[in-house]
This record gives sequence, C-alpha cells and structure tokens, in this order.
Amino acid sequence: MDPHFKALIAEQEAAAAGQEMPPLDALPPEMIRAGYRMQRQAQNLNAPKDVTATDLEVDGAAGPIGARLYTPAGAGATTPGLVYFHGGGFAIGDLETHDGHCRRLAAYSGYRVLAIDYRLAPEHPFPAGHDDCLAATKWAFDHAAEIGFDPERIAVGGCSAGGNLAASISIDLKNDPERKLAFQLLLYPGIWPDQETQSRKDLDGPILTKAAIAWFDKCLAAAGHPQSHRAILGSKVDLAGAPPALVVTAGYDPLKDEGRDYAARLNAAGVKAQHVEYKDMVHDFYSMGDVSPAVDVATKETVAVLKAALG
Repeated sequence: MDPHFKALIAEQEAAAAGQEMPPLDALPPEMIRAGYRMQRQAQNLNAPKDVTATDLEVDGAAGPIGARLYTPAGAGATTPGLVYFHGGGFAIGDLETHDGHCRRLAAYSGYRVLAIDYRLAPEHPFPAGHDDCLAATKWAFDHAAEIGFDPERIAVGGCSAGGNLAASISIDLKNDPERKLAFQLLLYPGIWPDQETQSRKDLDGPILTKAAIAWFDKCLAAAGHPQSHRAILGSKVDLAGAPPALVVTAGYDPLKDEGRDYAARLNAAGVKAQHVEYKDMVHDFYSMGDVSPAVDVATKETVAVLKAALG
C-alpha cells in the first residue's frame, strides 16, 4: 500500500481503538455526511486555486438541483466538457466533498467540469439520483453554449457510486442522437454485478467496509425495483453502443474486481475500454489529494487518457 495512505489508515485505526462505534443505521444520515464532508475538505486544502468555481442550477428529474461549473484558467470560450457525479454510496457526498478532485480534473485537463448535486438516498431512494443525473446531463447538452461546453466533446464521469451513475447515464443516452456522449470516465465504479466478486468477499476496508456497502445498498433501495437494471449493472445490461471508457480501480478496494470485469464486458460488447489499476491505492483516493503525492500523479495520468479521447 502507498505509505502515505498506510500511515493515514493506521492513524485512524489508532484513534478509533477501544471506541464502540454505533452502526450506521443508528446515526442520522446528515451526521454521516457532515463527517465525510469535513474529512474530505481537510484532505484537499492544496487543490488548484487557478480554477473558477461557479454555483448554478440545472434540471433535475423533479425540479432544479444544484451544480458547480469549474472553469480552468486560460480556458477558451468553448472547451470539451465533463459532467461529473460524486461518490458516496448514493447517500453521502456533495459538491464540497469532491471539490478538490473536480478542481484537479479541470486544472489538469484545461476542460470545464460540471459537478452535479443529485438527490441522495435514503431520503430520495432509487431512482431519484439516477434520474437527476440523466436530466442534468441532458441539460448540459441543451445548454452547452451557455456553459462553454463543446457539444461534440462531452463526457460523463464519476467515482464509486458516481461511477455507477456515469455508466448508467452512458447506457441511457447511447441511442439519443441529439446527445451523443464522447467518453465515460469510471473511477473505481460500483457496478453491483450479478454475483459477489472475490474482492468484495476478501476485502473489508480500508475506507470502504462491508458494513458501509450494506448500508449504502439499504439506503439506495434499488434491489427489486422495476428499473433496478439502471443501478445493478449486471450481465443482462446491453453495453453495445456505449461510449468509449476508462475504468480505474484501486488494489486495496472491494470494488476492484467488478470494475475490471466491467471494462472487459465493455470491450466484449465492442466498446473501446481501457482498464488501469493503481495497485497500491485505496478506495476514494482521488478525493484525498493532500494525503499522498501519488494522487496528483494518478489524476494527471487519468486526465491524459481523457484528453486523448476528447482532444
């Protein structure tokens, strides 16, 4: 494991030693969100400053939702655009938890990034978040001129649950002639495959634990829903015609096998997909920019693939 992340995890384990943590179900979701927000903001104090962040409203499925447009210094009137969905198991995370990550994506690519503040479970169970992200992506195409996006070079991206959302929206829009996505950027995505993968069986943390995954599943409440195939992206989902993809996984992540397998499934369906694994990294590493220099290196390498795809 990356020594910086190893030290962070050891420090967290030492701080928690001897303390009985209540189950996630026993805590108000907003308390969990506040803790996650505070942690991630503190780990991104050195995110690029030469990016203009503008808060705005975009279309959600049930009315306007928040979004944040990141414009890098020196950007022309029009650039390729990335519509980005934060992680957090569909239940935590917001524009602030992933602000540093989005700043790095914008600064290192020279592209505008539109981060979406979709509705969260359990207050808004499935498919509210998926519907919001689909509506927001359509909004980005329809208002491309206003936000400085080149409509021919729009990608979707996301990390963890956000990677699930990006993959899902890529499938939703694959037959939309007016809104043709150019790329999908899937960072340690949660795919929710047909069968439990070996990495989900073997790994209980760090960062993403079995208890957290179970709580996220319960909050989302997608299982058994008539549209569950939009979140549980198993073998019955037709991937043919989806946009090209980069799938990134981390070596110390329960989700690594499903990400790897999803890239293989995309390629088998005729979709050009590249898989990159950072073997010494942990789940959620992109949103912890100050923890290790390796985060910056990985982000720049990821952005290089995005730029090669969008030009």
